Amino acid sequence: MEKTQKRVGVIGGVRIPFCRNNTAYADVGNFGMSVKVLGALVERFGLHGVELGEVAMGAVIKHSSEWNLAREALLSSGLAPTTPGITTARACGTSLDNTIIIANKIAAGQIEAGVAGGSDTTSDVPIVYGARLRKRLLAVNRAKTPMDKLKAATRGFSLSELKPSFPGVAEPRTGKSMGDHCEMMAKEWHISRVDQDQLALDSHRKLAAAYEAGFFDDLLVPFRGLKRDGFLRPDSTMEKLASLKPAFDKTSGQGTLTAANSTGLSDGAAALLLGSDEWAAKRGLSIQAYLLDAEVSAVDFVHGEGLLMAPTIAVPRMLARHGLTLQDFDYYEIHEAFAAQVLCTLRAWESADYCKNRLGLDAPLGSIDPAKLNVHGSSLAVGHPFAATGARVVATLAKLLEQKGSGRGLISICTAGGMGVTAILERP
Repeated sequence: MEKTQKRVGVIGGVRIPFCRNNTAYADVGNFGMSVKVLGALVERFGLHGVELGEVAMGAVIKHSSEWNLAREALLSSGLAPTTPGITTARACGTSLDNTIIIANKIAAGQIEAGVAGGSDTTSDVPIVYGARLRKRLLAVNRAKTPMDKLKAATRGFSLSELKPSFPGVAEPRTGKSMGDHCEMMAKEWHISRVDQDQLALDSHRKLAAAYEAGFFDDLLVPFRGLKRDGFLRPDSTMEKLASLKPAFDKTSGQGTLTAANSTGLSDGAAALLLGSDEWAAKRGLSIQAYLLDAEVSAVDFVHGEGLLMAPTIAVPRMLARHGLTLQDFDYYEIHEAFAAQVLCTLRAWESADYCKNRLGLDAPLGSIDPAKLNVHGSSLAVGHPFAATGARVVATLAKLLEQKGSGRGLISICTAGGMGVTAILERP
């Protein structure tokens, strides 16, 4: 017998303030931040001792000992220890991916409720050693006698073996950083420095206004003395931003990406509670919005496509499935990895050539109303702990739709590796 697909509700989300690396959360790590947000979610929605169908958390930068961060964190969160946990990673799209994982299970009737989220730290990064030293240490560990251990430790030893290897920020296939790739995109799409700085300034102003209006009062839990995001600069001006030097293309004289219009290295965590209508009703919980659909895509950035342009492909696929246009939304949450990336995405959707030759469309998707874009700020002002951003965005958009009473919102997140994760939320 064919089952009817269930609606998937976003019940609510919680996050800690995001902060610059090597500051407030320098010694907390992914486990501590994940426990904090999961515990806060348990407190907010009365989930002490409750068994959920799944907790899907993620982290991009993590230690090998954190192979199942989600399971370990939930065991310290107050949830029933019989709740399963899975840990994932797709760079910046990780916790939106986890939202999709949980939502698909609820829609299929496999589970009734679950948690999606993510945590990332660039303060506590795994530092590893080369293959020769790793093999040597394993040989020492296997040796039986003290003399055998000494021989294994010293035979053919070279001081060069002690050179550590740090996590890289470059794409393995190209050797270029995400910022380097985005500089190439900015030049291809003729994105000006002024437009990038203006978008960054707007992000800070919108976030500051949202804090002043109390929008984040129930979305954010104070942690380590922080009550607001550590990246927020409400006193920024175009003059200040214009004084900064290029951060990536420093030699050509044409670099436009700076520390201000690019996201900084961040620490933070966020989590969401999702459930079916029936499960929420039984627990007396209201649903803020429903996840209508999602789409993941990828581009061939190695052979010339823009590294961060994959969402431009995913979005029209979703729109086509539902007979929607790009203008049929009340809110647009486009992750601000770089101001240039957001502007390239918007320009691509406005381009007749791109929409015809790359997307296979008869006409451009068109422009969107700037007043509906990232209305409470986004990653340039908030910060961007890679695996936490998706859950932050979903929680923000769901609350916006709840406050409006009805409507539809589009989420677009670009990721390292030339991929994009997108979704549609709606409140009927």
